[in-house]
Amino acid sequence: MLDARDFELLAAIQLGLPISPRPYRDIGLALGMTETEVIARLTVLKRIGLIKRLGVIVKHRQLGYRANAMIVWNIPDAFVKEIGRRISQAPFVTLCYQRPRTLEWPYNLYCMIHGKDRDTVLQQLEQLGADCNLDRFDRQILFSRRCFKQRGALYRTPEPAAPAELAHG
Repeated sequence: MLDARDFELLAAIQLGLPISPRPYRDIGLALGMTETEVIARLTVLKRIGLIKRLGVIVKHRQLGYRANAMIVWNIPDAFVKEIGRRISQAPFVTLCYQRPRTLEWPYNLYCMIHGKDRDTVLQQLEQLGADCNLDRFDRQILFSRRCFKQRGALYRTPEPAAPAELAHG
């Protein structure tokens, strides 16, 4: 059963953790909890499935990574897990996953390469193709044209403003 402290904690983390060597301590200080209590409550919220995962959202464009490519392959099902495992080991591949094919989209293996320039990404892709013998499979290279909003889960919507506050503002 959630209590008011859990709701305060969810509201505190939904916009991101503080950039700090001890973010849970800092959240606890703001909420009047100890670091241990914050971690224990988050652990329970994760265990009951209210929090699916805690992770990092890297804003690549702000870090200078503007040549970001999603590469998709149509890999025979018998090889997709092994090839996906090999692709994910490349140091420049930031993610790799399998998705089901559709009638309109025959690709089932996806990987992302974030790069600072297009030529470097294409060279890395060429290396990946040679290392994993990927040239025999149909593929598409999809360079990002724009950055979509990146954020974590929202657990609690802000309280609506009181009518008097709305009148002034």
